[in-house]
Parts: sequence; structure tokens; C-alpha cells
Amino acid sequence: MSPMGANQKDTERQTEGEKHIEKEKERRGGGGLGLGKKEREENPKDGHRKRERGGKGEGELITFVHLPFQSKWLYIGTEKGNIHIVNVESFTLSGYVIMWNKAIELSSKAHPGPVVHISDNPMDEGKLIIGYESGIVVLWDLKSKKADYRYTYDEAIHSVAWHHEGKQFICSHSDGTLTIWNIKGQGKPFQTITPHGKQPKDGKKPEPCKPILKVEYKTTRLGDPFMILSGGLSYDTVGRRPCLTVMHGKSTAVLEMDYPIVDFLTLCETPYPNDFQEPYAVVVLLEKDLVVIDLAQNGYPIFENPYPLTIHESPVTCCEYFADCPVDLIPALYSEWPISGGNWGLGTQSYPEIIITGHADGTVKFWDASAIMLQVLYKLKTAKVFEKSRNNKEDKQNTEIVDEDPFAIQIMAWCPESRMLCVAGVSANLIIYRFSKQEITTEVVQLLEVRLQYEVNDMESPPEGGGGGDRDLPTPGAASPSPQTTGPPTHPSTSSNSSDGVRDNVPCLKVRSTPLKQSPGYQVELVVQLVWVSGEPPQQITSLALNSSYGLIVFGNSNGLAVVDYLQKTVLLNLGTVELYGSNDPYQRQPRSPRKTRQPSGGLCDINESSASEDRCKSPTSDHRDNSFSRSRSSSVTSIDKEAREAITSFHFCETFARKGDSTITPCLYVGTSLGTVLAVALNLPPAGEQRLLQPVIVLPSGTLGRLKGSILRMAFLDNTGTFLPPAFEPWYEPNAVGADSEERDKGRKRRPVSVSPSTSQELQESQYAVVCSEKQAKVIALPSQNCIFKHSITETSFVLRADVVQMNIGNCVACFCANGHIMTLSLPGLRPLLDVNYLPLTDMRIARTFCFTNLGQAIRENIRIVGVMEGIETGVNPVKFVSDILVEVMGNGVFDKPPELDRAHRSLTPKPNSGERPRAIIARFYNFQDKGTCNALGKGASTNISWPRYTILPRPECQSREENS
Repeated sequence: MSPMGANQKDTERQTEGEKHIEKEKERRGGGGLGLGKKEREENPKDGHRKRERGGKGEGELITFVHLPFQSKWLYIGTEKGNIHIVNVESFTLSGYVIMWNKAIELSSKAHPGPVVHISDNPMDEGKLIIGYESGIVVLWDLKSKKADYRYTYDEAIHSVAWHHEGKQFICSHSDGTLTIWNIKGQGKPFQTITPHGKQPKDGKKPEPCKPILKVEYKTTRLGDPFMILSGGLSYDTVGRRPCLTVMHGKSTAVLEMDYPIVDFLTLCETPYPNDFQEPYAVVVLLEKDLVVIDLAQNGYPIFENPYPLTIHESPVTCCEYFADCPVDLIPALYSEWPISGGNWGLGTQSYPEIIITGHADGTVKFWDASAIMLQVLYKLKTAKVFEKSRNNKEDKQNTEIVDEDPFAIQIMAWCPESRMLCVAGVSANLIIYRFSKQEITTEVVQLLEVRLQYEVNDMESPPEGGGGGDRDLPTPGAASPSPQTTGPPTHPSTSSNSSDGVRDNVPCLKVRSTPLKQSPGYQVELVVQLVWVSGEPPQQITSLALNSSYGLIVFGNSNGLAVVDYLQKTVLLNLGTVELYGSNDPYQRQPRSPRKTRQPSGGLCDINESSASEDRCKSPTSDHRDNSFSRSRSSSVTSIDKEAREAITSFHFCETFARKGDSTITPCLYVGTSLGTVLAVALNLPPAGEQRLLQPVIVLPSGTLGRLKGSILRMAFLDNTGTFLPPAFEPWYEPNAVGADSEERDKGRKRRPVSVSPSTSQELQESQYAVVCSEKQAKVIALPSQNCIFKHSITETSFVLRADVVQMNIGNCVACFCANGHIMTLSLPGLRPLLDVNYLPLTDMRIARTFCFTNLGQAIRENIRIVGVMEGIETGVNPVKFVSDILVEVMGNGVFDKPPELDRAHRSLTPKPNSGERPRAIIARFYNFQDKGTCNALGKGASTNISWPRYTILPRPECQSREENS
């Protein structure tokens, strides 16, 4: 029967079946729905439950519900064995009730039990199959209001399924059997099957199995039917995981599931029950997952599930929030589901927002936060990069520095523009990922091993209050690596234990040595691992930064920092924190080689109980940041020892003045420490393109910017107008491109988004501002003079957990979340308090690790908005060129020598307006912050309207990042 024929016949039988119910409703006068109220209320005195009563069928609990295809009548079975019929359009009872005592044999006085199944005959909607828990099945005629046939079996029934011709049905039972019945049979099953039962040789009945909770019977036009069931396993399969069984012809496939099965549904080519179903997939709902099985492939593989069901499938260990992402980013991350339906809501903002969460099992998840809900976009499993533990003694010793989650994500760094991702794990490892739309197979995972372990000789502390952030410290020369920081190997180290049994050059996790198949999406570019040094385990990574324009990542811990060139796969700098100061260390510390004999440490979290008293308001992120650098080295922890363990807590890449009094800006890396010091590192980069891959990058520590109280949490830079200066970035390109696409890739790589060539300070209008925020203070330092021009004490009785420079409608500001639960904001550059509200006190260290700010709906990067331009005017032209030409025309002669280079230009993401409604804003993003600054300056300084053919631009001084048109 063709689907069209099935549709016609199905409609006819529905009309006939509905007539009987309509007549009964008219005869009884209808009635309101008072049936099957499952809601119960607790008695506050004795704790007993009672059922709500009222209406027909009062107190009856619903046990089964059936809604036939394209029908308005809902059949409801209850625990009392009765069936009520509800009109789903008006949600009222029809008055037609099938009472249990009329459905079963009149001579039987035993109650058949609750209704466990209701379904209509595929060829005749006027006939219902009713299954009772006791094993009785009734074929009920709606028109004559009586039972045509009754079928009895000794075992309890769990489910019933029809053959599409309506002449047979199949039942699943509590003893693990399936019985197939002819509707005009003689009261005996046509066939009995025990799918997982062992057949005795003497021909006796098989041993009972576990109950078959559900069965579905689906036919095909050209082959054997499918019988799909859950449960029914033999009782001797103790400890076996839940299974779904697929029976097709003579083959039986048992598919194991990770979690208990809640329900399953077979997907078919046709929705009409009276036609060949042609099943192609099975959707299985598990307690903690959703699985889709492909019935069309041999072995019944599982469709790749792009989305987990819950954010807490594994505990969240870190979180990052990115607003104003490139408009093409969400479509690139999104994967189509094998099931479609529903609408994807849109938020009121005009740009995408993405949340990235790191989890304890090593997974990283991307979420679309643009609307009022969280939509999962992408899931990345970092554990695939490493070998599975064999639980041998050596592996256990190497990983003893971490707990039961060796793959837990500690810190993440992500560049939305280039799509580069770097994650730091709790086992002192880094993984760098590139985004690609093509599948590749990596024969050997690129690996760098880094020795980063330092000790210091005795030292003298600086005088109390010395080394303040306002004081100018002399600029040290280039620091040389200590004898211990030898160059890391480019291949996995084979060394494990020295002759005296001390572990050395051993990473905590083993990178897999077999080829790694990488699907489209994020693919491993490089793995960096810290190794054991002379029996000392590597300290966990406490800070991380990535810059796609420079091709660099930098990470640090309580021992020091390392700068890695991920393009050339080399370590550029590997220094202890002490060596960053050079000869001007305020604590007079001297690095030395590690002791040759040291007993293996019991872990990173060994804190000596005889420690000296700590500060009144001690920060968990300075001396207890994930327990990564709080281990003492002696029986008494003195202030000198605390100073020796100066950890790296913050990084920031920028283009600014490397030293005091410099007249040129260069690429720089600023470093913040747990003792409140900010140090500068100059970066000398080769020209972009081929030379970047061949010539070395020169990294040179270049002095101290200042000191604050408490650990440094955040650094940022502003131009002299107070506009935020973002780090340079590289636009995304396809790394595995070939042919013409590879030419586009090379062209994109040669373009430097922010110029790295020296330029005079006059070109930058004399100065910049460095904004530095610690756990206690915030300072604004003028550059290149390095004078502290503004200073503010954020808190005396608490400490700051998270700080960010964000843009609100009043302009840029510093946002702080304190341990006492307060959220505070300070103006920039003046650091004037703007807001202080009590939000949420620190009750769990996970709050400190996962709390992050967004920009409250305002673009944080180099965007402008042009409002009022008619919809469709840019159709047929390149939108980037269109907006760039507008800006040249609007600004007039002499402002731009050539059209400004834009990263992107597009309409806002709100729904397209109807005719006559206000057009959507055009959002454009600059590559160079100087170009945006020029646009903003002209808008602020314009005393009259700026004209453009057919439009008039109205400058709004209060909106720094907007141009409003009428």
C-alpha cells in the first residue's frame, strides 16, 4: 500500500471510530475532566499522602496513555483497570468508559490488574487491544461496546505491539518471553519466543529470563521484520550492562548501553501504522544520555551524539564567557542532529555569545548563550590524546600527584577569531587545538616536554612597604636560563627513573603513540607536558594565555613560566620567576640547581601542619589555587619561603611600551605574580608569512612595571581616550586546505591584524594606560612613563576572586567579584567606585574557579554599529567592502588614506523586520583599534550631523562604540 493510499484509508477508519465516541459523549452529556489526578499532597502532621478527589474516575491513577495517529481521542488506562477517553481539543471526558469487569470474562471475579497497554488496530480504529498486567489481553469493539476476543497467558504482560496488517500482535512478558497471537486464534499464542533463554536439549521450556519491558514489531517491504526489545536477559548475566536487543530474521544483536534504559522509540519511513514501516533508526532514552542507533548499517552503529543532555554530566571545573564572537562561529561549531524539530530562540542582543566549560573528565563543551537558553554546540574530549591507564605500578606512581580525575580541565584560553584553543589539565599538561572542517589522521602527536622546577638560596626580604607599584624599578638585562631548564625534547622522553630510583623526565600522563583519527572540528596541534625533575613532581599550571597573531602560548606555575612557539613547536623561554627580575630582585633571591637527592613527593597537596600563621584575609587563589603551589619545603614556612614560592598568576599579550621611556611600541607579554609584581617581556617577531616559520622569535625580559598588594588577577591596556586595546589576533583559516584554498590560507597568514612594526608614541597620541587589578588593589599606570596616575584599594576585609575590564553603557570599567559576595565596579581610567552590591558569598572554591564576567551586552572589541540603513541595500555586494566604503565616504577626505580593513560586517542577528519596521543595525568590526578610535573621535567631536547620501548620521557622545543613523 502506498503512503498516499494509507493516508486515505487511515482517515476513513478514524472517522468511523470517532462516530462511536461522539455518540456516547452526546448520550452522557460530556463532562469536565476529573480523571486520574496523579498529584498528591503531603500531610504536614503525619507525613501520609492522600489522593485528590473530584470528578469522574476520582482517585484513579493513570498507568497508560495512547493517542492514535491523527486522532483527537486520547485513551487513558488506570490502575483500576478502567479506560477513559478524552477529547484532546477541549480536554474533556467523552463519557465513554470501558470498565474492567466488562472487558474480561464475566465468569471471572479476579481483578486483571492495572492497564499496561492500549493501542488501536492499524486497519480498524474501532478495535482496541487492551493489555492487563495479569496477562489478560482484550480486543474491544468500540461500536458494539463489547469484547470480540480475549487472550490469556500465564505470565504478566509489559507491552504489546501490532503487525501493520492488523492480523497479529506480539506481547512481552515478565519471564523474558515473547508471544505472537493471531487475533482470531483459539486462545493460544501462535508462537512463543525466548530471545535470551537457553533451549534445553530435552525440549522442555527454557529457563525464565528477566522481564522484557518493551517490544516493538516493525515490518519491511522487502525483508524480514524487526523485533526490538529492552530487557529479557538471562538471570546468569550478573553485572551486565543494560541492553537493547534487535532481532532481524535469524540474527539477534545485543547492544549494551552505558546507563539504564528508560524508553526507546523506532523511527520509520512512514508515520502510518497500516503500511510497511521500513524502520531506519532507534532512539534510546537512557537515564543520563540519548542514543540513536542506525538500523540501516551492519552491526547497528550509533549515530555520533553531538549533544549531551546535561551540563553536569561531569562536574564543571572551569568556565569562560565570550561575547561578540564572529558571526560565523556558531554555525561552524553546530552539528546537525538525526532528530529535528522545535525552534531555536533568538536573544535581543545583536551578536553571538559563547560559554566554554571545562569538566572533571577532561571534556570541553561549547554552549551558545545568545538566547535565553543554553544550546550545546560542540563537545571535545581531551582524554583521547593520552594512553589509557593500565593500572600498573609505574603509571600509578607517575600520576600520584592528582586524584581520581587525572584529565580534569584546569584553565582554558581561546581566541574566537582564529578559533585556536589551549587547555591546561590538572596533570600539568597543555593541549593546543586548531579548528578544521576536514577529517585528518595524525600519525604521531607532536609533543614537547618541559622541565620547570626551581629552588632558591636564602635571601633577604625588602624593607616593609618597599617595591611599591608606584616606584620605578631599574630595568634588568636578559635573564639566562638556569642549569636545570634544559631544552625540552620534541619526542616523548624515554627516561623514567635514575640509577638511585629517583624519577626524572617522566610526565604525569602518556601521550598516545598510535595514530589518532580526528574528526572535523578541534584537532590536536601540539601537546606540552611538564615532567618530573629529580624526584619532584611538576607543579600544576596556574595561568595560561594564547595569542594567535604571534603564534605563542605562555603558561606558568609556582616555579616559573614557559613561552612556547606552537608554529615552530619550540620552547622560547623557560625561566623561574626569580630570573624574570634579573639583578633587581627585591627579595635578593638566587636560583640554584635542585638537590640531587630528594625523596619522591607524596603529591602537590602536601601542606605542612606546622605552618606559620597566615594573613587575616588569605586568598584561596594565591596560596590555595587548586592546591597547586602550596606545598612547603621545610618544617617551618617563613615569610622568606613564601616569597620564594612566587607563582605566576596572570598573563596579558599586548602591543605597548616594553620599557620605561620607550618611544616605540612592540609586541609584549606582561606577567603578574602572586606577590603582586607586574613584569614585562619584550617579543621580537619575524615578519609574517614564510619567514615566521623559519626565523626564531626572540623573547627578552625587560623590567618591572610595578607592584600591588595581593596576587595579580587581571591586566588590560587602554589608549589615551580610554578605549580598550584588545590583543592582536589572526583570522581563522583552514589549516588542511589544498589547492586554491591553500592560497587563501597563506594570504590570511601573511596579514598581521595589528601591526608589529615599531611606531612612534606620537602616532599613538603620546601614551597608553595599563590597568592592573590584584586581590586587594587596582592601579592605572601611564605608559611609557610608568607613573601610577590612579590607585584604589578595593577591599581591606576580603579579597577579589575575579576581575575583568568590561564595557558598560557608561564606558569601560573594572568589574570585581569579591570573596565576601560583593560585585564592585570601578570607572576607567579614574578608578572611581560605581557599583557595590551584595551578590553571592564564597561558599565553595568552585565558585572562584568558574565565576566570570561578560560585557553586559555591549561589544568589548573593535565594533561599531550603524543603525537605520535600509534593509537589503547591501544585497549583491561584499558587505565588508560596502561598510568600508561607507566609512571612507562619511569621514571625508584625509581621515582614511584607504578603506579601513574590517574583520567582518553583517546585520544584527535579530529576526529580519517586516516592511515598514526599523531596519536591523549593521555591525562592523575593525582589524586595527586605531581605525575604530578614529571613528569614535570624529563622532564625539562632531558638532553637527554627518551627512551621507540618503542618510544623516547623528553622533551620540554617550555611546563610545556606536554611530546612530536616522
